[in-house]
Amino acid sequence: MTKRILLVEDDATTLKYVADGFTAQNYQVVSATDGQEGLTLAKHNQYDLLILDRMLPKLDGLTLLSALRTSGNKTPVLILSALSHVDERVKGLRAGGDDYMTKPFAFAELLVRAEKLVQRNVIEPAATDIEVGGLKMELLTRKVTLDENELMLQPKEFQLLKYLMEHPNQVISRTLLFEAVWDYHFDPRTNVIDVHIAKLRRKFEELGHGELIETVRGAGYRLCKGH
Repeated sequence: MTKRILLVEDDATTLKYVADGFTAQNYQVVSATDGQEGLTLAKHNQYDLLILDRMLPKLDGLTLLSALRTSGNKTPVLILSALSHVDERVKGLRAGGDDYMTKPFAFAELLVRAEKLVQRNVIEPAATDIEVGGLKMELLTRKVTLDENELMLQPKEFQLLKYLMEHPNQVISRTLLFEAVWDYHFDPRTNVIDVHIAKLRRKFEELGHGELIETVRGAGYRLCKGH
């Protein structure tokens, strides 16, 4: 079934960029250019995700969000804002936002974050393993094999690889990996992601597959599905 997104954004360029991107990914996008219109649409229609700007005419984004949550609306909300200070991110999350991205942004990362929020509301049987090409991960036993050869991974290496395997062939930013695996906000001064990626690569190289994790300069990392 096609997923529906409500996009509330007053900047015409950003609105078109985001709407076109999600439409190309087979989402149905409904848009509003001010907060009052966005609130009306959100209250009277069903959506799988709301992508919300902070600074909107007629009704600001946080007021819209608070009104939705007060009415019992539990639609996942991803805030997309030029307000990038940590205090502003905290305000957005405390108001009921499920995620917060700052402008400028890469659509590839926005797509991954949106997919994560949409999937959170879908009740499906829990997967017991993930397989990408010759790479297999058994979630219950935490066993990882590459072409039937078992890989011995540390806990964070396992979590990092799991996240990459859940998004094969997608460029995942260092920020997103850091938040997903370490569960706190990214410190640009740390090289912890690079260290763990290097460790995973060395283990793949020992089995002749050093190319499995690709570095996309300035963007992040990608687990290549074919190897």
